[in-house]
Amino acid sequence: MSVPLEPQHIEVLKTFVDLCIKTPAILHQPEFSFVKEFIEHFGGNIPKAKIDESPSKEPKDANVPKESKPEPKPIPKEEPKEEAKAEPEPEAGAESEESDLELDMTGVIEPDTDAPQKMGNLTLQPTEEEIAESQAKRSEAVSAFAEKDYEKAIELYTEAIVLNPQAALLYAKRGQIYLILNKPNACIRDCDRALELNPDSAAAHKFRGRAYHLLGKFEEAVTDLRLACKFDFDEQADEWLREVTPNARKIEEHNRKKERKIQEQLEKERQEMAKIAQEAAKAYRENTRTSQTDASGNVPGLSKFVNDPGVAEVFKDPELVEVLNEITENPENLLKYQSNPKVMSCIEKLLKIFLKTGGVPYASTTPEAKPEDVGLD
Repeated sequence: MSVPLEPQHIEVLKTFVDLCIKTPAILHQPEFSFVKEFIEHFGGNIPKAKIDESPSKEPKDANVPKESKPEPKPIPKEEPKEEAKAEPEPEAGAESEESDLELDMTGVIEPDTDAPQKMGNLTLQPTEEEIAESQAKRSEAVSAFAEKDYEKAIELYTEAIVLNPQAALLYAKRGQIYLILNKPNACIRDCDRALELNPDSAAAHKFRGRAYHLLGKFEEAVTDLRLACKFDFDEQADEWLREVTPNARKIEEHNRKKERKIQEQLEKERQEMAKIAQEAAKAYRENTRTSQTDASGNVPGLSKFVNDPGVAEVFKDPELVEVLNEITENPENLLKYQSNPKVMSCIEKLLKIFLKTGGVPYASTTPEAKPEDVGLD
C-alpha cells in the first residue's frame, strides 16, 4: 500500500513524533488535541501530564509503536499493565516532595461545625437610643467576660450587635470569645464581618489570624497577624505571629519550588516548540527554491495543501499573514502569541489541513539525488 507522502514529509513527522516521545505533555495542549484523538482512536494511551516527567521513562517509549502503526490492531493486554505499573512513579515522587514539607501541627484542632451565629442587619441605621442601649449591653458583656462567663458574654454581645450592627468592634470582641471556646470558624465569621465594616481593624485581624492557625491554615494566619501588628502592635499578636511564621515560611518556599518547576517545564516546552518552528521555517524556505519545484513550478506535495480552502481563508486575514511572516523570519516570535487564541487556532487549523492533505508547509528536506545514467542498459 503506497503512502501519499513525500519522504521529506515523513521526516517531519518523525521529528514531531520524537518530540512527543521526549515531551508527551505537549499532546495535552489544545492545539494538538487532534493528534491525541488519532492515537486514542487506535487504542493508544497518552501519559498524564506531570511536571517532573522524565523523558527516559518507559510509559512514553511504550507509546511509540502505537503512534507509528498505520493500521488498527488489537492492543496486547500487557502494554496497559506496563503503563499502569510505571505511571505511579511520578506520583510517588510528588508524594515524596509533599512529605518533605514537615509542619508543626501543635495547637491545630478540629474545626467547629455549629450553625452560624446571629449577625446584625447591615441595612439598619440605629437611633441614638439604640446605640446607647448597645453600649450598655457591651459593658455587661465585658463584665461577663472578666468573670469568664463566656456564654453569657456571647449573648450580651449578640444583643449589642442587633441594636448597633454597624459597630465593627462588637463582632471582633465576640469573635475573641469564640476563639477562647475553640470555635475558630465562628471566630472567623465574626472577624470577616468586622473587617467588612473596618478593614483596618487590628483586633479582627489578630483574632482571625489565630483562628486560622488553629485550623492549620498557616499562610492565612501569618497574613492576618502581620496586618494586626502593623495596624496596632501588641505583644500577644507578635507572639502568635512568631509561632506561625516557621510553618508559613516552609509553605511559601514549597510553593515557590513548585512554581519554579512549572515554569521550567513550560520554558522547556517553549524551547522545543521554538526549535521545531525554526527548523520548519528553514525547511519551508528550502522547499520553495527553484531547485525544489517540479516542471510546473510547484513544490511537490504542496499543491493540495496550498489549494485547500482553509489555507486560503487564513491568508485572507492580514493580521494572521503578518504574524506568520514574523514567525517565518524568527520562529521564536511564536512565543509572543502562545496566549493569543486567534493565532493558536490558526496554527492548529494549518496543522490539521497538513495531516488531511498530506502536504506540508514546511519540511526539512534535501532533494533526493537521481541515479546517474552511466549507459548500462
